[in-house]
Order: sequence, then C-alpha cells, then structure tokens
Amino acid sequence: MGTAAGPGNLAGVRHILLVLSGKGGVGKSTISAELALALRHAGKKVGILDVDLCGPSIPRMLRAQGRAVHQCDGGWVPVFVDQEQSISLMSVGFLLENPDEAVVWRGPKKNALIKQFVSDVAWGQLDYLVVDTPPGTSDEHMATVDALRPYSPLGALVVTTPQAVSVGDVRRELTFCRKTGLQVLGVVENMSGFVCPHCAECTNVFSQGGGEELATLAGVPFLGSVPLDPELCGSLEEGRDFIRDFPKSSAFPALFSIAQKVLSQAPARLS
Repeated sequence: MGTAAGPGNLAGVRHILLVLSGKGGVGKSTISAELALALRHAGKKVGILDVDLCGPSIPRMLRAQGRAVHQCDGGWVPVFVDQEQSISLMSVGFLLENPDEAVVWRGPKKNALIKQFVSDVAWGQLDYLVVDTPPGTSDEHMATVDALRPYSPLGALVVTTPQAVSVGDVRRELTFCRKTGLQVLGVVENMSGFVCPHCAECTNVFSQGGGEELATLAGVPFLGSVPLDPELCGSLEEGRDFIRDFPKSSAFPALFSIAQKVLSQAPARLS
C-alpha cells in the first residue's frame, strides 16, 4: 500500500486483522477489544471496525455507547475511546437511535453498510485495524472480505472455545478462509479456564486443548489460550473502565503474548 493515505479510506492502515469464528458465543467481540488493547499496550495505534450488525457489543464494552458519529470531508469520523486517541472505533451501534433497536435488514442493505464502513470512514494512520465479525460464514463475511481485499495485507485470527462442538464449527471457518484466500494468522482458544477471584487458581470448566488440536490439524499456528477472568467480565458488564482494568487482569499476559505473536508474523509487511 505505497500510496499516500487519502481521507476516508484504508490507505493509511498498515495491517488489517479479521477476528472470525464459525460459532456464536465464543467471545469474538471480547477478544477483538482485548487484542486491540494489547496492541495499544505494545505501542501501536489501533482501530476497531465492528461489522457485527445484529450484535454490536463493542461500543458498550469500551464505554462508548451513545457517542455521535460526525461527518468530515472524507466521510465518517470514528469514535475515539481513549484520551490519547490511540484506539478508534466504528460500529452500527453508533448509527442506531435507540441501543435496543434491532437491525432487521436484508442482505443487500447490510452489505452496502459494510462497504460504506470500509470506504467512508476516515481512519487516518493506523498500525492495525481489528475487524470484529458476526458468527458464521454468511454473505456479510463475503461482503467484508471483498470490500477489504484491495487493502491487503489481510490476516484472520480464528477464535474457538475448548469444546469439541465449538471446534467442529470453527473448522468450517478455516475452510472459509482457505476458499476466500485469507491468511490465517492463528487460532485463539478463549474461555480455556476459570480464574478463581479468591485464590487465582485456574480451573478448566470445559474440556481443554481443543484449540491447539484444531490448529495442529489445520496446519496453522496456535496463538494461545485465554482464561475467563470474572473480574474482567465484570468490568465489561458493569461499564467500569475496561481500558484501565485490562492490564490488571489474569487474561492480560495471554492476550499480550498473542499480540506479540501477531506483531511478529509479518514484520516485512509492517515495516
């Protein structure tokens, strides 16, 4: 992407990372938000594009609900979620008059909004754009991949939970990545254990090792396991300062390690 960054396009974004899963409820939005914060802690400027049109949860997680999206000459200005303006966010949640409003749209309208998010948001200069996607391999995924394709490099981070049922569904997501030409940066196993808030012991609530086994079978890197931290979950749910609480979490070392692996995957393309 050697061209100069024009307003309202992705020319100033050095790397685009899609967070995918074949299954709902595996914590894609949580991983997207946490990964963005881990990259920020590594000194990177990060944007989050929330294309989960029916479940836009990241604005709430990052205490950005109800914020207005403004227009500039280059299109929409993303919402900055921290004072340093190191994390910017765009979500359909900002375009709804009521946060309880349901997005009851047919495919073409959803696809048009996704294309607009890609072409009409003035991201400016970013090291990383993290794209939070809905579950599955729907036409919204195809619209996202097609809209982002001209702005290579593209990479996918695939999220699973340890159970065999989840792993089976996520295996289909890896097939989707192969068919659409997305490079899989690796598999992340989320909810891989429960960290006791009293003694800090980690208990495997579900089975364990499913994510690593999936990565081995698919021949892609296993990036790590992220435990369930009830304190961090409470921060997200209760609207506490998630950005401040995140580094204190028992999940932080795992997420920071995953971020470091993502950063080291494509040094030539990021230089």
